[in-house]
Amino acid sequence: MPKVVDHDQRRVDLVEATWRIIASHGIEGATMRDIAAEAGFANGALKPYFPSKDDLLTFAFGHVFNQTNERMEKSTAGHTGLAALRAFCHEILPLDDTRLQEARIVIPFWQKALTDPSKATLNEESMRQWRGRLHEHLLEARAAGEIHTTVPDADIVGHLMSVVLGAQITAVLSPAEHSPARLVSQLEGYLRVLSTGD
Repeated sequence: MPKVVDHDQRRVDLVEATWRIIASHGIEGATMRDIAAEAGFANGALKPYFPSKDDLLTFAFGHVFNQTNERMEKSTAGHTGLAALRAFCHEILPLDDTRLQEARIVIPFWQKALTDPSKATLNEESMRQWRGRLHEHLLEARAAGEIHTTVPDADIVGHLMSVVLGAQITAVLSPAEHSPARLVSQLEGYLRVLSTGD
């Protein structure tokens, strides 16, 4: 009887192999041959799944986004307002090896999105979803009396997005200066400003 192949799992295996190769060699040094070998595939076996490295990178970005969203759902469950806002941001901040590896996938994807309209659209749709969620939690926090600043909500959401997305870059480039503890401290400092109205 022929072996049943789980194609979705194979794609995920390839994404995880891509993370490991990028961590060691960077995106430019990550060849399809290396990724195939890391995942235990013959080189030609990748083509039915990902005809090019660009296709693999796009899928990897979508996988990272979905994985982050799943963590967000779990970490914000049962929380509202500032507690939910904090938990939401923590899932994007590179606070452990998994989230740091995700940042290493996201950064080269952004570089490609500068000149690839389909990647730019995928990124904007993803970021729009996150901005919407942040806005919902912010409205909850205001309704609960946890936010006292007069800064408009749209500006707060924009700042939070800059904080968490910028942290992905700085933590990859200079981890010693942007440790998980420091990233959390920076976020907490901003949330305190929102709650005190200073």
